[in-house]
Amino acid sequence: MTTKNLRNMSFYFITDREISEKNEIEQVKEALRGGSNIIQYRDKNSSKEVLLQIASTLKRICDEKDAIFIVNDYTDIANAVNADGVHIGQDDVAYEQARDLLKDKIIGVTVHNIEEAVKAGMMGADYLGVSPIFSTTTKKDAGKPMGVELLMEIKKSVSIPIVAIGGINTDNVDLVIKSGADSVCAISATVIGDIADNVKFFVDKLKRKGN
Repeated sequence: MTTKNLRNMSFYFITDREISEKNEIEQVKEALRGGSNIIQYRDKNSSKEVLLQIASTLKRICDEKDAIFIVNDYTDIANAVNADGVHIGQDDVAYEQARDLLKDKIIGVTVHNIEEAVKAGMMGADYLGVSPIFSTTTKKDAGKPMGVELLMEIKKSVSIPIVAIGGINTDNVDLVIKSGADSVCAISATVIGDIADNVKFFVDKLKRKGN
């Protein structure tokens, strides 16, 4: 396990070059300024050469702020830039393959139901991305929204941190946190406009979750 502590996650920021007017480097700098301490670089369309170049820069930026840097899907890119970990979905590389390559790095797994959540926890996943909580437009294959009831059930079934994602915004984040999310991601609500201010809103909400 990395020395960077997942238990102290604030807002989980995921880059999105499709809907943001800013590039990934600008997005991440602003997200860190807003208080996020875990960053996921997600880019399904660029070449491996571009991915490697951007991931390397983002890793350096995150290290300067002692933030966790996660690469979405690409275990080879994560390994090449010495990322803190990788995030994989149900249809991506198998967990066992990711663990063989990344050894003691963080591995997060997207889950959509209790069965997947329990299985991922038993395999050794370090955290779960529970998705989608609500309807979302930023991930076309996200699936049917599960609502907060299933989120609550998953929270009872696993002992690792849960990151809630999918359709989360300023209006519903309180409910999501109350339902057991250790961290949240809100792509559409953060990558457009003033990213630092947008992120800070969610960081402040998460800081107050125990109060």
